[in-house]
Amino acid sequence: MANTASQESIQLAIQKVATGPEYSKNLSYEEAYAAMQYILAEDSDPVQAGVFLIALRMKRETLDEYKGVLQAVVDTAQLATANVDELVDIADPYDGHSRGLPVTAFLAPVLAACGLPAVTHGLEYIGPKYGITQRKVLRAAGVNVDLSVAEAANTVENEAIGWAYVDQRHCAGKLHDLLGLRKRMIKRSVLTTIETLVKPLQARGKTYTLTGYVHKAYPPIYAELARFRGFDSAIIVRGVEGGVIPSLQQEAKLFFFENGGKESEHSINPAALSIEQSSRAVPLPKDLPPAAAGGKTDFDVDAAAQAAADAGIAALQGKAGSARDCLVYSASICLHRLGRSKTMAEAAETVREILDSGAALARLEAARG
Repeated sequence: MANTASQESIQLAIQKVATGPEYSKNLSYEEAYAAMQYILAEDSDPVQAGVFLIALRMKRETLDEYKGVLQAVVDTAQLATANVDELVDIADPYDGHSRGLPVTAFLAPVLAACGLPAVTHGLEYIGPKYGITQRKVLRAAGVNVDLSVAEAANTVENEAIGWAYVDQRHCAGKLHDLLGLRKRMIKRSVLTTIETLVKPLQARGKTYTLTGYVHKAYPPIYAELARFRGFDSAIIVRGVEGGVIPSLQQEAKLFFFENGGKESEHSINPAALSIEQSSRAVPLPKDLPPAAAGGKTDFDVDAAAQAAADAGIAALQGKAGSARDCLVYSASICLHRLGRSKTMAEAAETVREILDSGAALARLEAARG
């Protein structure tokens, strides 16, 4: 319940950040934290919450503001520790993909089969893209997408599975309750940035994050927030639609830090992994049915999610093509950067062997129960 002190905190925050381009002021970490605490309370005023989030976005958020908002969400979240030495946290954009079929949902079982337990997370449907989300794809593939955080930890610990999906509803429920407000706000806000960094699961040893970006301003932001959340290493990839899989057609950049240190910039090229494709991602099928009236995309998102599930499963079954290359590319980045392979090319050979052996497919089938 929002008390008088928290109501004052949101009012003071709005007064500082919503006074126009010349007079708006930045918030301290404590001020941003208090304002977000109020927004997450059951009886908060949605008008004040919306004004604050939009004004913060228009002003441009500072690192202290990002951290304060993120910590307020974390403090209301359900989190767990998996009894594994290492864990890769796959943080694809929660608003999904709309220009191609995303197969990121199948990266977790591939990494698990490579000896790197993994967790991926998301939600059903959110803007600004309202695209094909991991939840939709995994559900279409027959995976339980409504595990509690504790159940997800147990699934990661299961040697036959080694990976899990955690939905925001079951991890950060109070943040999830703001979906209606976020849809009415239309534009992205600070929540779009920080929600992928909540870290629903961590390892008893080291936890790594794999995330993506499009705009060049974001790598240092994601790196600093990853350090703030205690990730031991971060791999921040310039991916298609801001996802964790780079373009299959051209060189891309990634930023990496280990042991909480400073991030460094690197170039990666699919050609070095013998990847040659005519499209940068898995193309959308031409025969997708159109969206229903009022839909946010040109196509039926659920039908596209089924197509993505079919493409991902086929890749795990050994079928050559863009879906397989996406998984090889992204998994190879992880194996190389996390010290499993000396070179990206060597990592790619390892991933291809795993896919050809059926080990990754077995991890998916085990998760289906």
